[in-house]
Amino acid sequence: MTRKLDLRTGRPVWYAYRAPSVPAGKLTRDIKTDVAIIGMGISGAMMAEALTEAGHSVVCIDRRGPLLGSTSATTALVQFEIDQPLSLLSRQIGKQKAERAWRRSRLAVMNIKARIDELGIRCNTQTKQSLYLAGDALDAAALRAEAEARRLAGIHATYLAPSALREKFGMERDGAILSHDNLALDPRKLTAGLFRKARERKARFYAPVEATAVKSSRNEVVVATADGPTITASHVVLATGYELVADLVPASGHKIISTWAIATRPQKQKLWPDEAFIWEASDPYLYMRATADGRVICGGEDEDFIDEARRDALIAGKSDRISQKLKRLLPQLDTTPEFAWAGSFGTTATGLPFIGKLPRHPRIHAVMGYGGNGITYSRIAAEIVSAAISGGIDCDADLFGFRR
Repeated sequence: MTRKLDLRTGRPVWYAYRAPSVPAGKLTRDIKTDVAIIGMGISGAMMAEALTEAGHSVVCIDRRGPLLGSTSATTALVQFEIDQPLSLLSRQIGKQKAERAWRRSRLAVMNIKARIDELGIRCNTQTKQSLYLAGDALDAAALRAEAEARRLAGIHATYLAPSALREKFGMERDGAILSHDNLALDPRKLTAGLFRKARERKARFYAPVEATAVKSSRNEVVVATADGPTITASHVVLATGYELVADLVPASGHKIISTWAIATRPQKQKLWPDEAFIWEASDPYLYMRATADGRVICGGEDEDFIDEARRDALIAGKSDRISQKLKRLLPQLDTTPEFAWAGSFGTTATGLPFIGKLPRHPRIHAVMGYGGNGITYSRIAAEIVSAAISGGIDCDADLFGFRR
Protein backbone atom coordinates (compact mmCIF):
# COMPACT_ATOMS: atom_id res chain seq x y z
CA MET A 1 0.00 0.00 0.00
CA THR A 2 2.79 2.46 0.91
CA ARG A 3 5.86 3.32 -1.09
CA LYS A 4 8.49 1.79 1.16
CA LEU A 5 11.54 3.92 1.87
CA ASP A 6 14.64 3.51 3.96
CA LEU A 7 13.85 6.72 5.83
CA ARG A 8 17.22 7.14 7.49
CA THR A 9 20.73 5.68 7.57
CA GLY A 10 23.59 6.17 9.98
CA ARG A 11 23.24 6.81 13.70
CA PRO A 12 21.17 9.85 14.69
CA VAL A 13 22.35 11.67 17.79
CA TRP A 14 19.13 10.89 19.69
CA TYR A 15 20.29 7.31 20.21
CA ALA A 16 22.87 8.71 22.66
CA TYR A 17 19.96 9.35 25.03
CA ARG A 18 17.56 6.81 26.46
CA ALA A 19 13.89 7.27 25.60
CA PRO A 20 11.04 5.55 27.48
CA SER A 21 9.79 2.34 25.91
CA VAL A 22 6.49 2.17 24.04
CA PRO A 23 5.10 -1.36 24.39
CA ALA A 24 3.34 -2.75 21.33
CA GLY A 25 1.59 -6.09 21.05
CA LYS A 26 0.86 -8.57 18.26
CA LEU A 27 -2.30 -8.18 16.20
CA THR A 28 -3.75 -11.68 16.22
CA ARG A 29 -7.46 -11.08 15.55
CA ASP A 30 -9.86 -8.67 13.89
CA ILE A 31 -10.53 -5.58 16.04
CA LYS A 32 -12.70 -2.45 16.02
CA THR A 33 -11.99 1.09 17.20
CA ASP A 34 -13.13 4.67 16.75
CA VAL A 35 -9.87 5.74 15.06
CA ALA A 36 -7.05 3.71 13.55
CA ILE A 37 -3.73 5.55 13.18
CA ILE A 38 -1.22 4.14 10.70
CA GLY A 39 2.25 5.29 11.69
CA MET A 40 3.89 5.52 15.10
CA GLY A 41 6.23 8.48 14.75
CA ILE A 42 5.75 12.00 16.10
CA SER A 43 2.64 12.69 13.98
CA GLY A 44 0.99 9.47 15.09
CA ALA A 45 1.89 10.21 18.71
CA MET A 46 0.38 13.70 18.66
CA MET A 47 -2.74 12.34 16.97
CA ALA A 48 -3.10 9.52 19.51
CA GLU A 49 -2.72 11.87 22.48
CA ALA A 50 -5.18 14.44 21.09
CA LEU A 51 -7.81 11.86 20.10
CA THR A 52 -7.71 9.94 23.36
CA GLU A 53 -7.92 13.22 25.25
CA ALA A 54 -11.10 13.92 23.24
CA GLY A 55 -12.54 10.57 24.38
CA HIS A 56 -12.05 8.46 21.24
CA SER A 57 -10.84 4.86 21.30
CA VAL A 58 -7.61 4.61 19.32
CA VAL A 59 -5.54 1.85 17.74
CA CYS A 60 -2.04 2.59 16.39
CA ILE A 61 -0.03 0.34 14.08
CA ASP A 62 3.37 0.63 12.41
CA ARG A 63 5.13 -1.70 10.01
CA ARG A 64 8.43 -1.20 11.83
CA GLY A 65 7.57 -0.29 15.40
CA PRO A 66 7.26 2.83 17.54
CA LEU A 67 9.86 5.57 16.88
CA LEU A 68 11.66 3.59 14.16
CA GLY A 69 10.91 5.78 11.12
CA SER A 70 12.02 9.30 10.24
CA THR A 71 11.22 10.78 13.68
CA SER A 72 14.63 9.76 14.98
CA ALA A 73 16.33 11.48 12.05
CA THR A 74 14.90 14.92 12.79
CA THR A 75 17.19 17.60 14.16
CA ALA A 76 14.22 18.87 16.22
CA LEU A 77 14.46 22.61 15.73
CA VAL A 78 10.84 23.17 16.70
CA GLN A 79 10.27 26.62 15.30
CA PHE A 80 7.37 28.59 13.91
CA GLU A 81 9.31 30.06 10.99
CA ILE A 82 7.98 28.30 7.92
CA ASP A 83 10.53 27.24 5.28
CA GLN A 84 9.04 29.76 2.91
CA PRO A 85 9.63 33.29 4.30
CA LEU A 86 6.45 35.27 4.96
CA SER A 87 7.31 37.89 2.35
CA LEU A 88 7.69 35.19 -0.33
CA LEU A 89 4.76 33.06 0.80
CA SER A 90 2.52 36.13 0.53
CA ARG A 91 3.31 36.30 -3.18
CA GLN A 92 2.43 32.64 -3.61
CA ILE A 93 -0.86 32.30 -1.73
CA GLY A 94 -1.80 35.90 -0.88
CA LYS A 95 -0.91 38.10 2.08
CA GLN A 96 -3.91 37.18 4.26
CA LYS A 97 -3.46 33.41 3.93
CA ALA A 98 0.29 33.64 4.39
CA GLU A 99 -0.09 35.63 7.59
CA ARG A 100 -2.67 33.13 8.87
CA ALA A 101 -0.29 30.25 8.17
CA TRP A 102 2.59 31.94 9.99
CA ARG A 103 0.41 32.88 12.98
CA ARG A 104 -0.96 29.33 13.19
CA SER A 105 2.56 27.94 13.10
CA ARG A 106 3.53 30.23 15.97
CA LEU A 107 0.47 29.17 17.94
CA ALA A 108 1.33 25.52 17.35
CA VAL A 109 4.79 25.94 18.92
CA MET A 110 3.19 27.61 21.93
CA ASN A 111 0.69 24.75 22.18
CA ILE A 112 3.42 22.11 21.99
CA LYS A 113 5.20 23.74 24.91
CA ALA A 114 1.97 24.06 26.89
CA ARG A 115 1.04 20.42 26.25
CA ILE A 116 4.48 19.13 27.25
CA ASP A 117 4.25 21.10 30.49
CA GLU A 118 0.67 20.01 31.18
CA LEU A 119 1.40 16.32 30.61
CA GLY A 120 4.71 16.45 32.47
CA ILE A 121 6.69 14.87 29.61
CA ARG A 122 10.44 14.97 30.16
CA CYS A 123 12.03 15.61 26.77
CA ASN A 124 14.72 18.21 27.54
CA THR A 125 12.53 21.10 26.43
CA GLN A 126 14.22 24.49 26.24
CA THR A 127 12.86 27.78 24.89
CA LYS A 128 15.22 29.24 22.29
CA GLN A 129 15.76 32.30 20.18
CA SER A 130 16.15 31.79 16.44
CA LEU A 131 18.69 33.58 14.27
CA TYR A 132 18.03 33.73 10.51
CA LEU A 133 21.23 34.76 8.73
CA ALA A 134 21.50 36.59 5.42
CA GLY A 135 22.60 34.37 2.57
CA ASP A 136 22.39 33.93 -1.19
CA ALA A 137 18.60 33.39 -1.09
CA LEU A 138 17.75 36.48 1.00
CA ASP A 139 20.28 39.29 1.35
CA ALA A 140 20.27 41.99 4.03
CA ALA A 141 17.67 44.14 2.25
CA ALA A 142 15.35 41.15 1.78
CA LEU A 143 15.74 40.24 5.45
CA ARG A 144 14.73 43.78 6.43
CA ALA A 145 11.60 43.40 4.29
CA GLU A 146 10.91 40.00 5.84
CA ALA A 147 11.21 41.38 9.38
CA GLU A 148 8.78 44.17 8.50
CA ALA A 149 6.30 41.68 6.98
CA ARG A 150 6.36 39.67 10.19
CA ARG A 151 5.89 42.77 12.30
CA LEU A 152 2.82 43.79 10.27
CA ALA A 153 1.43 40.27 10.75
CA GLY A 154 1.75 40.62 14.53
CA ILE A 155 4.80 38.35 14.77
CA HIS A 156 7.68 39.93 16.65
CA ALA A 157 10.99 39.94 14.78
CA THR A 158 14.08 42.08 15.16
CA TYR A 159 16.40 42.87 12.27
CA LEU A 160 20.07 42.82 13.31
CA ALA A 161 22.53 44.88 11.27
CA PRO A 162 26.06 43.42 10.87
CA SER A 163 27.41 45.41 13.84
CA ALA A 164 24.61 44.26 16.14
CA LEU A 165 24.98 40.66 14.95
CA ARG A 166 28.71 40.79 15.60
CA GLU A 167 28.28 42.34 19.05
CA LYS A 168 25.51 40.01 20.24
CA PHE A 169 26.51 36.71 18.64
CA GLY A 170 30.07 37.17 17.37
CA MET A 171 29.10 36.28 13.79
CA GLU A 172 30.13 37.96 10.57
CA ARG A 173 27.18 38.19 8.19
CA ASP A 174 25.44 41.00 6.31
CA GLY A 175 22.46 40.87 8.67
CA ALA A 176 20.00 38.57 10.45
CA ILE A 177 16.50 38.30 11.89
CA LEU A 178 16.21 37.48 15.58
CA SER A 179 12.98 35.86 16.80
CA HIS A 180 11.92 34.27 20.06
CA ASP A 181 10.08 31.43 21.80
CA ASN A 182 10.97 28.43 19.67
CA LEU A 183 11.68 25.03 21.24
CA ALA A 184 14.61 22.65 21.44
CA LEU A 185 13.69 19.13 22.58
CA ASP A 186 14.46 15.43 22.27
CA PRO A 187 12.02 14.09 19.63
CA ARG A 188 12.22 10.44 20.69
CA LYS A 189 11.46 11.29 24.31
CA LEU A 190 8.56 13.53 23.27
CA THR A 191 7.11 10.88 20.95
CA ALA A 192 7.40 8.16 23.56
CA GLY A 193 5.88 10.41 26.22
CA LEU A 194 2.85 11.21 24.06
CA PHE A 195 2.27 7.55 23.21
CA ARG A 196 2.51 6.56 26.86
CA LYS A 197 -0.07 9.19 27.81
CA ALA A 198 -2.39 7.85 25.09
CA ARG A 199 -1.82 4.32 26.40
CA GLU A 200 -2.88 5.42 29.88
CA ARG A 201 -6.20 6.34 28.23
CA LYS A 202 -6.52 2.81 26.79
CA ALA A 203 -5.03 3.37 23.34
CA ARG A 204 -3.87 0.07 21.83
CA PHE A 205 -0.56 -0.31 19.99
CA TYR A 206 0.35 -3.11 17.59
CA ALA A 207 3.70 -3.54 15.82
CA PRO A 208 5.17 -4.65 13.59
CA VAL A 209 1.95 -4.57 11.58
CA GLU A 210 1.90 -3.62 7.92
CA ALA A 211 -1.27 -2.15 6.46
CA THR A 212 -1.81 -3.57 2.96
CA ALA A 213 -5.10 -1.86 2.03
CA VAL A 214 -7.43 0.82 3.35
CA LYS A 215 -11.03 0.59 2.11
CA SER A 216 -13.58 3.21 3.07
CA SER A 217 -17.36 3.07 2.86
CA ARG A 218 -20.09 5.43 3.97
CA ASN A 219 -19.97 4.39 7.64
CA GLU A 220 -16.55 2.85 8.28
CA VAL A 221 -13.02 2.18 7.11
CA VAL A 222 -11.41 -1.27 7.02
CA VAL A 223 -7.64 -1.65 7.24
CA ALA A 224 -6.28 -4.95 5.94
CA THR A 225 -2.93 -6.13 7.27
CA ALA A 226 -0.18 -8.35 5.88
CA ASP A 227 -0.72 -11.08 8.48
CA GLY A 228 -4.48 -11.28 7.97
CA PRO A 229 -6.36 -9.55 10.82
CA THR A 230 -8.35 -6.43 9.93
CA ILE A 231 -8.98 -3.20 11.82
CA THR A 232 -12.43 -1.65 11.40
CA ALA A 233 -12.67 2.01 12.39
CA SER A 234 -14.98 4.97 12.06
CA HIS A 235 -11.96 6.99 10.87
CA VAL A 236 -8.40 6.27 9.76
CA VAL A 237 -5.47 8.67 10.09
CA LEU A 238 -2.50 8.17 7.75
CA ALA A 239 0.54 9.33 9.69
CA THR A 240 2.99 7.46 7.49
CA GLY A 241 5.37 10.37 7.06
CA TYR A 242 7.23 10.28 3.77
CA GLU A 243 6.08 6.77 2.84
CA LEU A 244 3.09 7.76 0.76
CA VAL A 245 -0.07 5.70 0.56
CA ALA A 246 0.14 5.61 -3.20
CA ASP A 247 -3.41 4.60 -4.08
CA LEU A 248 -5.05 7.19 -1.80
CA VAL A 249 -2.90 10.29 -1.36
CA PRO A 250 -2.73 12.71 -4.32
CA ALA A 251 0.70 12.51 -5.93
CA SER A 252 1.01 16.14 -7.00
CA GLY A 253 2.20 19.11 -4.98
CA HIS A 254 4.90 17.40 -2.95
CA LYS A 255 8.16 15.52 -3.39
CA ILE A 256 10.79 13.65 -1.41
CA ILE A 257 14.39 14.87 -1.22
CA SER A 258 17.52 13.78 0.66
CA THR A 259 19.13 15.49 3.64
CA TRP A 260 22.15 15.00 5.92
CA ALA A 261 23.12 15.95 9.47
CA ILE A 262 25.94 15.64 11.99
CA ALA A 263 26.34 16.04 15.75
CA THR A 264 29.55 16.92 17.60
CA ARG A 265 30.87 15.90 20.99
CA PRO A 266 29.49 17.81 24.03
CA GLN A 267 31.27 21.18 24.38
CA LYS A 268 29.06 23.37 26.52
CA GLN A 269 31.73 26.01 27.18
CA LYS A 270 32.30 26.68 23.46
CA LEU A 271 28.70 27.33 22.41
CA TRP A 272 27.48 30.62 21.00
CA PRO A 273 25.44 33.14 23.07
CA ASP A 274 22.02 31.91 24.24
CA GLU A 275 22.47 28.73 22.14
CA ALA A 276 20.00 30.22 19.66
CA PHE A 277 18.82 28.21 16.70
CA ILE A 278 20.81 29.30 13.67
CA TRP A 279 19.75 28.87 10.06
CA GLU A 280 20.61 30.71 6.93
CA ALA A 281 18.77 32.09 3.93
CA SER A 282 20.87 30.15 1.44
CA ASP A 283 20.51 27.34 -1.07
CA PRO A 284 21.65 24.86 0.01
CA TYR A 285 20.98 26.11 3.49
CA LEU A 286 22.63 25.26 6.80
CA TYR A 287 20.97 25.06 10.20
CA MET A 288 22.13 24.21 13.69
CA ARG A 289 21.18 23.91 17.32
CA ALA A 290 22.68 22.67 20.57
CA THR A 291 21.50 19.77 22.73
CA ALA A 292 20.94 20.09 26.45
CA ASP A 293 24.38 18.57 27.15
CA GLY A 294 26.22 20.83 24.68
CA ARG A 295 26.47 18.85 21.45
CA VAL A 296 26.03 20.85 18.25
CA ILE A 297 23.62 19.39 15.69
CA CYS A 298 24.08 20.77 12.20
CA GLY A 299 22.31 19.80 9.00
CA GLY A 300 21.51 20.77 5.47
CA GLU A 301 23.11 20.21 2.05
CA ASP A 302 19.72 18.92 0.82
CA GLU A 303 19.56 17.49 -2.68
CA ASP A 304 16.59 16.88 -4.93
CA PHE A 305 16.67 13.10 -5.33
CA ILE A 306 15.21 10.07 -3.54
CA ASP A 307 17.61 7.19 -4.32
CA GLU A 308 18.53 5.78 -0.90
CA ALA A 309 21.74 4.04 -2.01
CA ARG A 310 23.02 7.24 -3.60
CA ARG A 311 21.96 9.26 -0.54
CA ASP A 312 23.74 6.92 1.87
CA ALA A 313 26.91 6.85 -0.22
CA LEU A 314 27.17 10.61 0.26
CA ILE A 315 27.09 10.55 4.09
CA ALA A 316 30.87 10.85 4.54
CA GLY A 317 31.31 13.64 2.00
CA LYS A 318 28.26 15.57 3.12
CA SER A 319 29.31 15.24 6.77
CA ASP A 320 32.72 16.73 5.95
CA ARG A 321 31.12 19.61 4.06
CA ILE A 322 28.65 20.37 6.85
CA SER A 323 31.48 20.20 9.40
CA GLN A 324 33.57 22.66 7.36
CA LYS A 325 30.68 25.12 6.98
CA LEU A 326 30.02 24.93 10.71
CA LYS A 327 33.71 25.60 11.44
CA ARG A 328 33.73 28.69 9.22
CA LEU A 329 30.71 30.13 10.99
CA LEU A 330 31.76 29.16 14.55
CA PRO A 331 35.55 28.65 14.55
CA GLN A 332 35.70 28.09 18.31
CA LEU A 333 33.87 24.75 17.97
CA ASP A 334 35.28 21.28 17.52
CA THR A 335 33.14 20.36 14.53
CA THR A 336 34.33 16.77 14.19
CA PRO A 337 31.20 14.60 13.79
CA GLU A 338 30.52 12.02 16.49
CA PHE A 339 27.22 11.19 14.80
CA ALA A 340 26.34 11.41 11.13
CA TRP A 341 23.16 10.38 9.36
CA ALA A 342 21.06 10.80 6.24
CA GLY A 343 17.32 10.81 5.76
CA SER A 344 14.44 11.29 3.37
CA PHE A 345 12.55 14.53 3.69
CA GLY A 346 9.34 15.87 2.16
CA THR A 347 8.83 19.30 0.64
CA THR A 348 6.08 21.30 -1.01
CA ALA A 349 6.31 24.37 -3.22
CA THR A 350 4.95 26.62 -0.47
CA GLY A 351 6.56 24.93 2.52
CA LEU A 352 3.07 24.20 3.89
CA PRO A 353 2.02 20.64 4.73
CA PHE A 354 -0.99 18.70 3.48
CA ILE A 355 -3.39 17.92 6.33
CA GLY A 356 -7.01 16.81 6.31
CA LYS A 357 -9.61 14.56 4.72
CA LEU A 358 -8.59 12.87 1.50
CA PRO A 359 -10.55 13.77 -1.62
CA ARG A 360 -13.45 11.30 -2.06
CA HIS A 361 -12.59 9.61 1.25
CA PRO A 362 -14.10 11.72 4.06
CA ARG A 363 -13.32 9.12 6.73
CA ILE A 364 -9.62 8.92 5.83
CA HIS A 365 -7.40 11.75 7.07
CA ALA A 366 -3.81 12.29 6.02
CA VAL A 367 -1.07 13.99 8.03
CA MET A 368 1.75 14.95 5.71
CA GLY A 369 3.92 17.23 7.83
CA TYR A 370 6.27 18.23 5.05
CA GLY A 371 8.91 20.92 5.28
CA GLY A 372 11.42 21.85 7.94
CA ASN A 373 8.64 22.35 10.50
CA GLY A 374 7.63 18.70 10.81
CA ILE A 375 7.01 18.65 14.56
CA THR A 376 5.21 22.00 14.44
CA TYR A 377 3.03 20.73 11.60
CA SER A 378 2.34 17.51 13.53
CA ARG A 379 0.76 19.65 16.25
CA ILE A 380 -1.33 21.57 13.72
CA ALA A 381 -2.45 18.25 12.24
CA ALA A 382 -3.46 16.90 15.64
CA GLU A 383 -5.64 19.97 16.16
CA ILE A 384 -7.21 19.98 12.68
CA VAL A 385 -7.85 16.24 12.38
CA SER A 386 -9.09 15.72 15.94
CA ALA A 387 -11.54 18.60 15.43
CA ALA A 388 -12.83 17.02 12.20
CA ILE A 389 -13.23 13.57 13.76
CA SER A 390 -15.08 15.10 16.71
CA GLY A 391 -17.49 16.82 14.32
CA GLY A 392 -15.97 20.30 14.35
CA ILE A 393 -14.23 22.52 11.83
CA ASP A 394 -10.82 24.05 12.46
CA CYS A 395 -10.73 27.66 11.27
CA ASP A 396 -7.43 27.13 9.43
CA ALA A 397 -8.18 23.75 7.87
CA ASP A 398 -8.51 25.35 4.44
CA LEU A 399 -4.87 26.51 4.52
CA PHE A 400 -3.55 22.95 4.65
CA GLY A 401 -6.25 20.83 2.98
CA PHE A 402 -5.79 18.79 -0.19
CA ARG A 403 -8.23 21.01 -2.10
CA ARG A 404 -6.45 24.27 -1.29
